[in-house]
Amino acid sequence: MTPSLLSSTAASRYFFRWVNAEAGRAEQIAELAKPVTRLTVSPMLLNQLLQRETDSGMPLPRAMRRLRNLLVCTLIERDLRGVADLDEVVSAVTTFAEFAVQTHLAALTVDMMALHGAPVGEESGQPQELIVLGMGKLGGCELNVSSDIDLIFTYAEDGDTRTTSAEQRSLSNHEFFTRLGKKLIGALSEITEDGFTFRVDMALRPNGASGPLVASFNMVEAYLVTQGREWERYAWCKARALTGRPEDIATLENISRPFVFRRYLDYGSIDAMRSMHAQIRTEVQRLEALHPERSNNVKLGRGGIREIEFLAQVFQLIRGGRDCDLRDRSTRATLRTLAAKNLLDAEVVDKLLTAYDFLRSLEHRLQYLDDAQTHTFPTNQADCLIIAQAMGFTDVASLMPVLDQHRALVDAQFGDIFKDKQHGRPSQKDWDDSDNVLHTLSETDSRETIALVLTHCGFSDASAAAQRLVTTWQSTRVQNLPVASRTRLLALVNAALPVVAAIPEPERHLPTLSRLLDFLEAIARRAAYLALLTEYPTTLHRVIRMISASDWAAKYLTQHPILLDELLDPRSLNAAPDWPVFAQECRRQLETAPGDTERQMDILREMHHAQQFRLLAQDLEGMLSVEALADHLSILADILVAATVQAIWSMMPGRHRETPLFTVIAYGKLGGKELGYVSDLDVVFLYDDEDQDGPALYAKLAQRFITWMTSHTPAGILFDIDIALRPDGASGLLVSSFGKFEKYQRQSAWLWEHQALTRARFCAGDAAIGERFETLRVEVLRQMRDAKLLQSEVLDMRQKMRDAHPNRSDRFDLKHDAGGMIDIEFLVQFLILRHAAAYPQLTADIGNIALLKLCGELGLIDAGLANAVADAYRTFRKLQHQGRLQGEERARVVATRIAVEISVVKQLWADIFTAAVP
Repeated sequence: MTPSLLSSTAASRYFFRWVNAEAGRAEQIAELAKPVTRLTVSPMLLNQLLQRETDSGMPLPRAMRRLRNLLVCTLIERDLRGVADLDEVVSAVTTFAEFAVQTHLAALTVDMMALHGAPVGEESGQPQELIVLGMGKLGGCELNVSSDIDLIFTYAEDGDTRTTSAEQRSLSNHEFFTRLGKKLIGALSEITEDGFTFRVDMALRPNGASGPLVASFNMVEAYLVTQGREWERYAWCKARALTGRPEDIATLENISRPFVFRRYLDYGSIDAMRSMHAQIRTEVQRLEALHPERSNNVKLGRGGIREIEFLAQVFQLIRGGRDCDLRDRSTRATLRTLAAKNLLDAEVVDKLLTAYDFLRSLEHRLQYLDDAQTHTFPTNQADCLIIAQAMGFTDVASLMPVLDQHRALVDAQFGDIFKDKQHGRPSQKDWDDSDNVLHTLSETDSRETIALVLTHCGFSDASAAAQRLVTTWQSTRVQNLPVASRTRLLALVNAALPVVAAIPEPERHLPTLSRLLDFLEAIARRAAYLALLTEYPTTLHRVIRMISASDWAAKYLTQHPILLDELLDPRSLNAAPDWPVFAQECRRQLETAPGDTERQMDILREMHHAQQFRLLAQDLEGMLSVEALADHLSILADILVAATVQAIWSMMPGRHRETPLFTVIAYGKLGGKELGYVSDLDVVFLYDDEDQDGPALYAKLAQRFITWMTSHTPAGILFDIDIALRPDGASGLLVSSFGKFEKYQRQSAWLWEHQALTRARFCAGDAAIGERFETLRVEVLRQMRDAKLLQSEVLDMRQKMRDAHPNRSDRFDLKHDAGGMIDIEFLVQFLILRHAAAYPQLTADIGNIALLKLCGELGLIDAGLANAVADAYRTFRKLQHQGRLQGEERARVVATRIAVEISVVKQLWADIFTAAVP
């Protein structure tokens, strides 16, 4: 807040005229401008000041104008003295605008109802009110001192007014509100001896100046759905109801929200806003050419206020449908949210906010001069000097470099986001420009022409690649695309060809191209995804790199193209997971959709897919070992299981406690923290609640948990769930009380169920039950067992599994064949069950590799052999993981490739089961 070098009377001719037009006004301003910190303009204060005018006999319109002049002059005085910041000024003017609209509308409605009766809804029979929507800066609570106000008039239902006397003449609701709207505009904007309250602009209403003055909700909805244009999404983003019943306002927001905020990430908004801005800039340049003396427009010129507003709003239009935090109507609040979410660099946002404050303050001083709605510098030097000194500068020459610095910053940031990237490939350090294509493809090129171009690119099998491209161009899906989407698709393919051809391994050219074309063909129906890849060319490069490295990654991205957004920022993509923060964000997002089961299910899926995709990207870049990846995936599953249980319970009818006495126990891959990308979750549900309704409630909770996890929604599924390991298997209850579970494990469980316990752990829910489960698990595993009977049963179970998974190929099955992963797991389980009674440390949930080494250290098996088998298990997991990344259904490799590993596993098997060598 830089104080003016001039007094208010010297800096504002409007202030000077108004203060000197009537005795006592200077004292009124001094009294109102007294607060040292902040002037809080409330409806109560405004009502008191208005009452003072009306009590003296002033009619309401005149009293309101006099109040407006007093308030504006007070703000001028405080602003120029340097005691009011931008927020105080715009908040005060916004509050007054709301007060003026509401006060005039209330008075006019009473008058209209006295003549015509009360408007009533035809279907509901409910009273109807005119809803006045504040648009633009009024909607965003950032109104200028001399702004006009952009309004839209609407009402909920058609119908007629209900009269109560013979003198009243009934009107249709539409006619009633049309007349009321006209009267409101006149009350606010007619110029009298005291000026006006606000100029009113109704151009943003449906169909603009050619449309009706007021519109019913049905009319608004039909218009937005069938005719709403992209610039109107920008306008409606700031729409805020100033009047009306809360339930009607909520209904209107439900109508407008899907139009403004798309459920998908709408990167097409960038091009639409770029076009809108280009039209605005063209008009400004035309006016500046006609009037060169008015060439300094701080609002619409290059680097001006409008560009900062566009910067904030483009992120809202892109992401607001999926992130409620980005629906704030304030430009400043939105910029801060963008920084908090790392969508814009915090330092850049600070500079943009500083520039915004400077430009808005300058705009205010331009308007203070004559209370004119202007955004350009004056045409004479004397007035320019007044503006400079009102900004705290000694002369215009001192002001302009600072102004130019702010505008240059805004212009640069605007250019980074809105520059047209479709025409010509941008320079990128990770693209090899030496492979730039000399020719580009078109839809009409023959296969021979395409093959020639691909040969120029450096494709190893240009003929096959050309045929693949022809097949894509001729596909029904591509042929049915709008022309704009086909043009974008072709441009993306042309940009991608040299990148694919630059892959060092020639044998990967054709598979990568095929995966890329499958992906582009799948997403082409959503123009927003094509727009994203067009607007962010480096993202296309990252896509190519990922799908070249992994067929499974290509299919995953094709199934969930919304994950393209994750590729925009390599910093967040490559950042190590912060699991406490992720869990907190998961809970926070679920809280944004209370009671909305479908949305909450989608939130869980979207968060799972996004985090798993980040892990996949790090995996493909070699940043994670198989073990570290499995740990991360297991933690991710734990968090989502816990969040799902809590979300379901919070919506359970008849629940008798705030937190359920219910626990999810993890078995198998999840229990052993060896989860893969597509692993299902082996779980058992336990509860410990004496309430008589407990069993039924917890059974419902478990059923809904399975439904939430496994249901296919627009966002896909969360996890497949396997509950076969519960007591008595398929014939057992879905949920067990802890007491019955304990009794079953001690008295009735099969040996293989105790084997399963070696990889079981508490996953989510009530921690106390989890602790009791862990105590029980250790006690069961440490039972004394007959060694021969144990060996016999373990071998029998292993043989059953081997018989169930015969391998008739000439390749080694890493999981099921003798000497493979299941053999290692059975060896570890046997060693735990055989020796845990004497060595309690064997019950620790530390994974098969660590347990093997521990057995070697304890002398239960040869230490060297233990290490060799542990290394073999690690190798098998790595090969299995690599195979899955390439989309292989079965993890099978050439046996000679891992002959040493197979040999050491068989040797350990023979050493332990000397009498039963397979």
